[in-house]
Amino acid sequence: MPPHCHPLPAALPLPAKFNDPFCYEPHPLCLMAAEELQAYIAGDGRLRAEADKGKMFGVLVVEAADGRTGYLAAFSGLLGGTNDHAFFVPPVFDATAPDGYFKTHEAEISAVNRLIDSLQRSDGYLAARQELAEMRERHREALDAYRRLMAQAKLKREARRHGPQPLPPEDEAAMTRESQFMKAEYKRLKRRCADEEAPVEAKAEAYAREISALKARRRQMSDGLQHWLFSQYSMLNARGERRDLCDIFAATPQRVPPAGAGDCCAPKLLQHAYLNGMRPVCMAEFWWGASPVGEVRHHLHYYPACRGKCLPILGHMLQGLEVEKGDYEAAVSRPLEIVYEDEWLAVVCKPAGMKSVPGKGGGTSVLEEMRLRRPDRPQAVPVHRLDMDTSGLLVVALDTETYKKLQAQFLRREVSKRYVALLDGVPRRPTCGEISLPISPDPLDRPYQKVDFSGGKEALTEYRILETKGNMTRVALFPRTGRTHQLRLHCAHAAGLAAPIIGDRLYGRGGGRLCLHAEALEFTHPVTGRRMKFERRAEF
Repeated sequence: MPPHCHPLPAALPLPAKFNDPFCYEPHPLCLMAAEELQAYIAGDGRLRAEADKGKMFGVLVVEAADGRTGYLAAFSGLLGGTNDHAFFVPPVFDATAPDGYFKTHEAEISAVNRLIDSLQRSDGYLAARQELAEMRERHREALDAYRRLMAQAKLKREARRHGPQPLPPEDEAAMTRESQFMKAEYKRLKRRCADEEAPVEAKAEAYAREISALKARRRQMSDGLQHWLFSQYSMLNARGERRDLCDIFAATPQRVPPAGAGDCCAPKLLQHAYLNGMRPVCMAEFWWGASPVGEVRHHLHYYPACRGKCLPILGHMLQGLEVEKGDYEAAVSRPLEIVYEDEWLAVVCKPAGMKSVPGKGGGTSVLEEMRLRRPDRPQAVPVHRLDMDTSGLLVVALDTETYKKLQAQFLRREVSKRYVALLDGVPRRPTCGEISLPISPDPLDRPYQKVDFSGGKEALTEYRILETKGNMTRVALFPRTGRTHQLRLHCAHAAGLAAPIIGDRLYGRGGGRLCLHAEALEFTHPVTGRRMKFERRAEF
């Protein structure tokens, strides 16, 4: 077998097309390869200790030139600080060599970092800054005191001017001279303060300029080294064509590769297969160990390739292969159920698989269906949204004024919503309670969201456990905020219910429909003022 290729029995037929790395159910051959890899990890004490901290692993089933079937294994990034693991394919480019170009220039950048830190902590710089700060404070107090003195003098002058007796001209002239003198004296005081500060400021500025110049040099060195590093990643595709990462990412919105690009499982696996004349057959990635802070990763669950780093790279590397496109964005054939409709609004029950509004990937949407149904209402638009994979009740405004009034109710949190979900697991929490975990998008792996305590937006969900059967739980969810994927993330995250929703391809195991349904909706009719209540039970 070719290097790093582990044999697989040829009993199972090979798939006709390579699976879509961003949407797939693992092929039985991938499951077989993954089980062997998992056994290998579990049986190596040192390797397992590192993997248990949390790591993405991948397998690529390949067909060798002689027709034999095997698989390659990879991990994302480094494992235990190194790329050197005999069972796994090597990196596309190894930047860890201690005497190599990258490490040598990285050491030079580290030396500049130490110099910057040394200057910022130096006695001379700290003393100059402190002396300048104390001097400015003294001068501020002196100027404030003189301004108060000027104000008091002005009040006295105004009192004399508005007294019972008219002022003699000579007194008026004297007061004018006093005012002019005090204004001039204030300017002289400001000038004396500035003159006194100038040498101390110059001393502090000299340090600051040197630090700023070193930072600019560090930035230039770092950018140059990153560009050099990404240019070393010469990625192959099935046609034998090569493109480096700088070229691949030039056409993306960010224009430059993100940190770690090229070091995920999928690029490593495909690169090694192409270099050694192996035909890629199918691929799968699974998580091992603890979940990263803020993200949701479950031990031994399968995951799609990350979109932020891998989508542009695999767009090139898969050229020349017949790739089976994922069907999770396919249109549904079930009709949109109209639960209620009048002159101003409609309440619909959206089936799972239908978008709320048009988006990428084709397929119909609630907005399009309602505008077809009501051509007399071209302004019809959903007031809120449900994820494509979520089913349930949705309110549609049929005119702009109704939309604005309903939107205001949502913003004031006057709309009541109840969801029901089936969870893969049993939460170790009280039977009812509240989950408060702030959420922000994961910019390198959309559409994933993550728990982000530093920059996330408030996300609040109340829950009530309804029923538990075996390892499955039915739960009612009451979102008090409306963040993207809020309920899915609050269920799946370790600090939430720690049990993903069944069928959740992003935060759980995937497979089958997402068992999340908006079953109750309550709001005030914006025209009649009547409180409207609707309910549609989930089919799961």
